[in-house]
Amino acid sequence: MIPVTPLANERPSTLATDISERLNAAIREHLLTAFAPDSTKMLRPFSAPEAAELLGVSGQFMRKVHAEGTIPEPADIRGGRRFYTAQDIWSAREVLEKSSRTKGRYLPKRSDEEKLQVWQLMNFKGGSSKSTTSIHLAHYFALRGYRTLVVDLDPQGSLTSMCGISPEIEFDGLTVYDAIRYDDPVSMADVVVPTYFPGLSIAPARLMLSEFETESAVQSNPDRPFFTRIRNALAQVEDKFDLVLMDSPPQLGFLTIAGMAAASSLIVPLAPSMLDVSSTAQFLELAGAYMGVIEDAGATLQFDHFKFLITRDEPTDIPSQQLTSFMRALFQDRVMSATALKSTAISDATMLKQSIYEVLRSEMTRATYDRAKSSMDAVGHEVEVMIHQAWGRK
Repeated sequence: MIPVTPLANERPSTLATDISERLNAAIREHLLTAFAPDSTKMLRPFSAPEAAELLGVSGQFMRKVHAEGTIPEPADIRGGRRFYTAQDIWSAREVLEKSSRTKGRYLPKRSDEEKLQVWQLMNFKGGSSKSTTSIHLAHYFALRGYRTLVVDLDPQGSLTSMCGISPEIEFDGLTVYDAIRYDDPVSMADVVVPTYFPGLSIAPARLMLSEFETESAVQSNPDRPFFTRIRNALAQVEDKFDLVLMDSPPQLGFLTIAGMAAASSLIVPLAPSMLDVSSTAQFLELAGAYMGVIEDAGATLQFDHFKFLITRDEPTDIPSQQLTSFMRALFQDRVMSATALKSTAISDATMLKQSIYEVLRSEMTRATYDRAKSSMDAVGHEVEVMIHQAWGRK
């Protein structure tokens, strides 16, 4: 147990520090108990129907390529049923792509002529599901063969935690901050690390990233403007990825603005409540003003897509549906057709630092699981279509 010391008579200047130290110590103790330091986050196996769906083939086709020896049998076979690791599926993609008559059918890798897709999720309203949406999009695309990089721009490191790295437990590896700091930055290639999820890598974050805000206020100048830091860092690794997803902090600071300057498309997640919509309106007013400032300073901002995503959607809640309809009437196709449902399945998965794609269907009420997964699949598919539009694919 963490020893408790009285707070009475403490100086106000030290009270917050004392509470922070006590809370951080308790969190570390809890995490060390729940997650052993040498443990590695593992991804569940996928059934044969799931594997076939991810590969875009039929069950009959899967049986055929196994019988012919085109792809090897998975190591996990129970009661005559095949179960595939994500790496098994990724390896199958590589094999099937070589013999496919349609280039990119199994590995939709971008060509040299197709620019790296950099999508930023941003809003300064907490609870808008930025991190939840980011991790679900990341898993959706990695499972479908896209070389995906997530960049955690939030010093709180929520996305980093969901990718299997716990900033709370003495994580001392390189982070995004090390690649974008002003003094002696490291290569972004040294920051990016693969995750337990095949096809998905991360540029992690921890609290030190907040120093970028202070440093930018002091050290940014016309010779090394703050808004080029993230863009330049991504340029160092762009040949290794098809898609970058950036999760922004819930504020409009230097990190969020530098992310906008690096982005090729923007998604603004918001819940269908008047408070969230009003907050988002203020956010976009400020964002527009800052965009103008950095454009005047030499930044080139060009977005393929600028979309709103309705999150925490409750189809049976009349007031929220009225507000959703209001947004669609006002902004029309700027509001994504798909919505991210408010779901106990997604909430329960997030509490365990997982996405719905990591959860076994048998562990939840099947109807609840199916609705949640279908919702996130629809969001991912709509973004995928927009990416293909940006690449000029049909």
